[in-house]
Amino acid sequence: MRVLLMGANGYLGRFVAERLLADPAVQLTALGRGDDADVRFDLATGSPGALTRFLDAVHPGVVINCAGATRGGARELTRHNTVAAATVCEALRRSGCGARLVQIGCGAEYGPSQPGSSTAEDAVPRPGGPYGVSKLAATELVLGSGLDVVVLRVFSPAGPGTPAGSPLGRLAEAMRRAMQSGDGELKLAGLGIQRDFVDVRDVARAVHAASLSAAQGVINIGSGRAVRLRDAAGILARVAGYGGALHELDGPPGPLRGALGHPRAEADHTSPAAFPYPDGCGSWQQADVRTARDRLGWRPRINLEESLADIWMEAACRI
Repeated sequence: MRVLLMGANGYLGRFVAERLLADPAVQLTALGRGDDADVRFDLATGSPGALTRFLDAVHPGVVINCAGATRGGARELTRHNTVAAATVCEALRRSGCGARLVQIGCGAEYGPSQPGSSTAEDAVPRPGGPYGVSKLAATELVLGSGLDVVVLRVFSPAGPGTPAGSPLGRLAEAMRRAMQSGDGELKLAGLGIQRDFVDVRDVARAVHAASLSAAQGVINIGSGRAVRLRDAAGILARVAGYGGALHELDGPPGPLRGALGHPRAEADHTSPAAFPYPDGCGSWQQADVRTARDRLGWRPRINLEESLADIWMEAACRI
């Protein structure tokens, strides 16, 4: 099976590439903006005609679009998420390759949801920020293209390679600095947010499964369980061996102790670290993942503790 992977040098794309390269039945070509791609092409600025000529030359059976941007202004997000998807669709329509398209969407397309609820694929999307809007527009474009398309709405990816600027990455960096300086107290804000974390390697498995399946439409990819960020912080402290106390600035008064230990009197970490989620999804998000189970035969395998241990391992290497 010939597969063209777009965005192969991105956070998700690297793990998708690794998963596909492990399949001896897959012949992979990587397309991206970086020098390490097999073919350099920028979907945000490249023409559909140029991409069509490449598709006709390679003739892939599956095209996977992991390209995109998670940060930036509305114009940049629209260019890298929405315009890029439109370029892919137009090139596939013009090409004679007849490839199946696997588009990577995101949970931010749904926007805020009711606490305690699980969001299924038939929920009406109401994105709460420009990122979710740009990704939803991309989803609508590919679904309306008339192509053989499946969209994987990935919720909150975690694990190795997690960007340092993401909430979990910033949490690990704050803990690393506290341990490096001997601070016995870490003040954190924004820990009441609850998100559905799914390991990036499980996401790669889902992309691989979707490439081989005949499933179409939207499929949620998540763990199916919302986790409060303060609980993730507690797990991270345990795997890191941080013996200090976590003070939650926007939660119940007093330090969060238990497995975290007690603060050392001689240290005082006075600068609060805030971890806002810029996805526009409010305080709660949890995926209904039954469709992925039923149509892809996919279930998440890697638990959050393992994901956080890998995030911490990378952060600790900076000490």
